[in-house]
Amino acid sequence: MFQPLGFEQRSIITSLGRMVYYTATGSIWQNDAIAHSRSVPEGTSAAPEAIAKGDRETLVFLHAFGGGSSAYEWSKVYPAFASEYRVIAPDLIGWGKSEHPERNYQIEDYLTTIREFLEQTCTEPVTVIASSLTAALTIRVAIAHPNLFKSLILTTPAGLSDFGEDYSRSFFAQLVSVPIVDRLLYSTGVATSNGIRSFLEQRQFAQPSRVYQEIVDAYLESAQQPNAEYAALSFVRGDLCFDLSLYIQQLTIPTAIIWGQKTEFTGPGIGRRLADINPQAIRIFQHLEDVGLTPQLELPAVTIGLIRRFLPLLN
Repeated sequence: MFQPLGFEQRSIITSLGRMVYYTATGSIWQNDAIAHSRSVPEGTSAAPEAIAKGDRETLVFLHAFGGGSSAYEWSKVYPAFASEYRVIAPDLIGWGKSEHPERNYQIEDYLTTIREFLEQTCTEPVTVIASSLTAALTIRVAIAHPNLFKSLILTTPAGLSDFGEDYSRSFFAQLVSVPIVDRLLYSTGVATSNGIRSFLEQRQFAQPSRVYQEIVDAYLESAQQPNAEYAALSFVRGDLCFDLSLYIQQLTIPTAIIWGQKTEFTGPGIGRRLADINPQAIRIFQHLEDVGLTPQLELPAVTIGLIRRFLPLLN
C-alpha cells in the first residue's frame, strides 16, 4: 500500500478485527528538533514541543468510503503536519490494509470502530479531520462521545440521505442490491484500473487532468484486497447512509467544514443547510470553487493551508 516517506504502519485490534494505521516514525521528523535542543545556548531552553513528542497534539485523518478508499486519500496532506503534531491516519475496517470481515456492514460498525480507534490510540481529546460519509459518521461519534474530541475539520460531511432524500431507493443502489449482479459490477466496473480512473475523472474530481496514475494505482490496490467488495457494496447499496440533518443539531464540538463546489453527489447547498442548523458548533463553512468531492487529493496544498488556518480558530 502507498505510504509516505517517514511513516510506518501499525495496528490495533477492534471488535471487528485488526485496524491498520499510519504514523510518523520520527526518523526524519525529529532529528532537527533533537539537534536544535542540543545547540540551545546555556541558560536558555528549547520549546517543549520541539523536544517532547508526547506533548504534541494529535491529528487523526479519516478517509471516505468508495471503491478503493484508504488512508492514501489523505497522504498528500498529513505529512505536512508531522513535524508539529502527532499524526495518525487509519485504514478503516473493510478498507485498505485493515481486516475485511465478510459481512454486510452497517452504520453501527463504523460508529463503534471509529470510537474504539480513538480510545486506543489517543489519550487526550483530539482534532479529527475526516471526509464525506465518514465525516458525517464522525459527527455522530462526537455527539455520543464528546470527551474524545477537541475539534473537527470536515470535507463534505454528508449522510447522503440528507433532508429526507433516500439514496437506497436510487436506481444504482437498487441494482447493486441484486445478488450476483453486485459482485459482477464490483469486479468488472469498480476494481479495475479503467473503472477507477473513470470514476475519479467523471465523478470525484472537478478537473480530470488532476487525476494522475499514482492515485489510480493506490485506489486499485485497495479495491483488489481480499473481500474488499463487502464494505464497498454495503456503501453503494446505501446501508451506511443516513440523514445527517436529524443529528447535527446535537453537535457541540467546534467544527469547520470544507465543501467542493462541484461535488457530484451533494452540492454546497446541502452543506450550507446542514451548517445553518447548528452555527454554534459549526463555526466555519468554506466552499471551494472548481473542486470536487476530495479537495485533499485534488488540491492538497490548498487543503493543507485551510487546515492550518482553521486549527487555531477552532482550538
